[in-house]
Amino acid sequence: MSNSYRHSVTLKIEECNGCTTCLKRCPTEAIRVRDGHAVIRAERCIDCGECIRVCPHKAKRASYDPLSVMEGFDVKIALPAPALYGQFDRLEDPDIILEGLLRMGFDGVFEVARAAELVSGYTRRYLRREDIKKPVISSACPAVARIISVRFPSLCENVLPLLPPVEMAARLAKEEAAEKFPDVPADRIGCFFISPCPAKVSYVKNPETEERSAVDGVLSMSDVYFRLISEMRNVETPSLSSETGLIGVSWAATGGESAALFNDRYLAADGIENVIKVLDEIENEHISDLEFVELNACNGGCVGGALTVENPYIAKARLQNLKRYLPVSRNLVDTQAEWEDPCAVPDNFLCSSPLTYQPVTSLSADKAEAMQKMLAIESLYSGFPHMDCGSCGAPTCRALAEDIVSGEARPVDCIIKWRDEIKQAFAKVSPVPEAKHED
Repeated sequence: MSNSYRHSVTLKIEECNGCTTCLKRCPTEAIRVRDGHAVIRAERCIDCGECIRVCPHKAKRASYDPLSVMEGFDVKIALPAPALYGQFDRLEDPDIILEGLLRMGFDGVFEVARAAELVSGYTRRYLRREDIKKPVISSACPAVARIISVRFPSLCENVLPLLPPVEMAARLAKEEAAEKFPDVPADRIGCFFISPCPAKVSYVKNPETEERSAVDGVLSMSDVYFRLISEMRNVETPSLSSETGLIGVSWAATGGESAALFNDRYLAADGIENVIKVLDEIENEHISDLEFVELNACNGGCVGGALTVENPYIAKARLQNLKRYLPVSRNLVDTQAEWEDPCAVPDNFLCSSPLTYQPVTSLSADKAEAMQKMLAIESLYSGFPHMDCGSCGAPTCRALAEDIVSGEARPVDCIIKWRDEIKQAFAKVSPVPEAKHED
């Protein structure tokens, strides 16, 4: 993995006391505690935001663009994620949100849910193909795509080769803006995604399968929320009308993407630990009768992202209420192409390159050296207490053994093993006297 990869999860060292809470919850063992504070290993981090959620001292944070990033463009287009609709209580008309975004300073709004409905349509077509590897795994969650690329190389071929809705929304929005503002140069039209999670920030900064994202900035949903809610109070007659249906809005919560496929041979799971379990099952071929697998790193789906405001389950309930007023879909794929080829997917919806394996956990490029290191790790690990207490600064005893072999830790870092060795040494110097028994 290139050292230039730009992560969105950051650490504020002065607020970290090395409590090991994040250490034990990181799904990829990307965190260590060294010199009294956490250290994030960039090559292992997938920006899932789990450490942000669990850190009791708020030392983990997500980096994103400030609202001022819009000032560098003549035409500013908001790309609200479907999860935004679940942040507001008693919302019956999404048009109020769209109007509020205009009052915030945007010149236009393109709902990501619109693009999601199109992606759903083309996913249905893609699944009809007979030359693809199944089950097909959704590519919508960047954290899931990244963990596959670094930990499950055999599943890279299973990942859906369609662009995620946020990318398609930015491209389509710029096409519409070019027609609406013909005198504005293309590089002066900016698209700004209102993101529910840090993983999508990282996707925009480092698209896995594209050279450069069409998104020009990523805003935090929580930042936008507090500005937006004050603007929405003054909206009486919205000037914009929502152009999405319940299929697009449903993408905000787990199961929404799968339900849009009109196919019952699917699995939908959320929470990064559950995601890893499902990927393990697929890799071990314990799941073979499914067509599609939808995986979301955040609990509840995108509504559970670390940059949202509302409890994910409350947000999901609000979306259920909102969907009662929406049509099934307002965005249909090109029916003409279906007559010509029922499996056809336009090139502009496809990734320019496939997801590839990133060997960040490789012990060595040389097989012989890697084998020697593996044997050394097993030898060290067998001598550890297997308690995975985290006191050594590594999440597990095996992780400590790996760190020692790589030169980043020492055997004495294991406090339990060190304590036992001191006891044994002390017993040799000062043997415990035998107890006297009275007759």
